[in-house]
Amino acid sequence: MEGKIGKKQLNKNPKPQIDWFIFIGGTLILLAAVVPIIVAPEWSFEKVNDAFSFLTQQFGVYYVIAACAIVVFLIWISISDFGGVVLGPDGVVPSHSKFSWAAMLFCTGIGSSLIYWGAAEWAFYYTSPPFGVEPRSDEAMLWASSYGMFHWGPVGWSLYCLPTIAFCCSYHIRNIPVLRLSAACSGVLKNQTDRWPGRLIDLLFIVGLLGTAATGLAFGTSLVSSAVTRLTGLPDGFKMQLVIMILATTLIAYSVYRGLDKGIKVLSVINASLALVLVAYVLIVGPTGFILEMGVTSVGHLLQNFIKMITWTDPAAKSDFVESWTIFYWAWWLALGPFVGMFVAKISQGRTIREVIFGMLGWGSIGCALFFIILGNYALDLELRGVYPVAQQAIDESPSAAIAAIIELLPFGSFWLIFIAVIGMIFTATTYDSASYTLSAGATRYLKPDEHPVRMHRVYWAIALGFLPSVLLFLGGLRALQTASVVASVPLLLVYVILGLSIVKVLKEHTG
Repeated sequence: MEGKIGKKQLNKNPKPQIDWFIFIGGTLILLAAVVPIIVAPEWSFEKVNDAFSFLTQQFGVYYVIAACAIVVFLIWISISDFGGVVLGPDGVVPSHSKFSWAAMLFCTGIGSSLIYWGAAEWAFYYTSPPFGVEPRSDEAMLWASSYGMFHWGPVGWSLYCLPTIAFCCSYHIRNIPVLRLSAACSGVLKNQTDRWPGRLIDLLFIVGLLGTAATGLAFGTSLVSSAVTRLTGLPDGFKMQLVIMILATTLIAYSVYRGLDKGIKVLSVINASLALVLVAYVLIVGPTGFILEMGVTSVGHLLQNFIKMITWTDPAAKSDFVESWTIFYWAWWLALGPFVGMFVAKISQGRTIREVIFGMLGWGSIGCALFFIILGNYALDLELRGVYPVAQQAIDESPSAAIAAIIELLPFGSFWLIFIAVIGMIFTATTYDSASYTLSAGATRYLKPDEHPVRMHRVYWAIALGFLPSVLLFLGGLRALQTASVVASVPLLLVYVILGLSIVKVLKEHTG
């Protein structure tokens, strides 16, 4: 069934065209974020801290409510008759193999941030655990090994999945030939998608992606930088990270220039394979018994306490655990959601809605859990046996420095440092070439399923994506990166409500 908007736009403008309002508006927003940091870094650092505290304390409970509601909503969609709806015309078959589809889905949604946090996130929970648990105790160890999988599990992936299904509904079911967030809201907005409500939503998408992509890109750069420092002895500072950022941006620009199949798909498949090689090697040569035993225990602990973890808001405010971690993560996933949703919808023609939901919540969560179980428990074992002070270095210096140190302790450590530098660079590229592609698609009018944004348009956004993380690295500190995600996500809370209502309306029209 083709929507009225789709017919009108398809007949009026059959070729991809740059949406200059979104293009110029997004560029101005980027400059508005970058210039104050460059001109007044100390003032910016102070305001960043104030903004993070205010937003997480005032809006934190809404993120928790949204996360709970979205998980329930997606489960309902998947088990209902709506779950069997095929994306695309009758008789369509998937354009990508299951492995290629899953690899692009996973690499787009995760990136090098998973390696950055997978091996070291437990250190922050172990030394400052939730629920008033004694730091560095056996109970703190159990929560530390479980919370990473929780933050990178089905709840986070559901915040990716909701906009994905909304885009699938507008793009493949209503046949609206544009990949813009306003189009995904068309079930509610109707003919307002090209007027100020729709234009505002599209600008919010740009804000969300620029702010949150900057966070992940900076994490990836820090990971590669720490590995290079361990290999060469060169100081790990802003200059080195800037060089790595430029190299990553160049690789991203080349990948998006090559296009979806020749660039992004190839890099994603290579990177997924390399990531599996890394975790398999650590499992085999590392403390296999401890990794498996702790992995089984932590998964069981997570399943037993899932409801407690997803609904905990710390109303007595005894610590800042919820604000610093859970709220930050939900804001990060939520702000990146429209970007991931737009890209996954683009590559999911021929699959059912149920397959997309289970693929994202299931395979995405399992893939993340592998990193936390294997890399995280390898690092935890080094800490517990006193082989290396992983927690101290992760907190006092950076998680990336701790990761580089523990990788070097592996047999043939120098080789694996090179390996992790390469995989970190490619992971960064596979996520942010997708981001660049999505930004250009979001700033393009009338994009049919078999068409792509103009090449130089894709390259422009690849280069633009490198600016904000560069200045955030210059500003320094984890808080600056966390704040970028939270600020970018707050306006999207309302947009997610509109997306959910649009999904129901479109699917009812289609199946009715």
